[in-house]
Amino acid sequence: MATRQSVENCLQQCEEVLRIASDEYTQGAKQEHYNNESYLEAQGLLQTAANEIETLVASGNLQQREQLKLMRNQIQQMQHNMIVLNR
Repeated sequence: MATRQSVENCLQQCEEVLRIASDEYTQGAKQEHYNNESYLEAQGLLQTAANEIETLVASGNLQQREQLKLMRNQIQQMQHNMIVLNR
């Protein structure tokens, strides 16, 4: 069973990753990917966050799973946005 603290920590880390990715997405849209390294790093952080969520979803209670699934949807949407912008 996932502890309340581990879920809260994961959600906080995901929010920070989303903030970083959003900043990179905005910069990427303005600069047309002149700073690919940090853009790719942000994509890697998103994937790491998604993997962490998957691990916790498997061991969380119903409320925790719902919170984590909502965050996973936000992470996946940002991943999609970054991939589409990258084309």
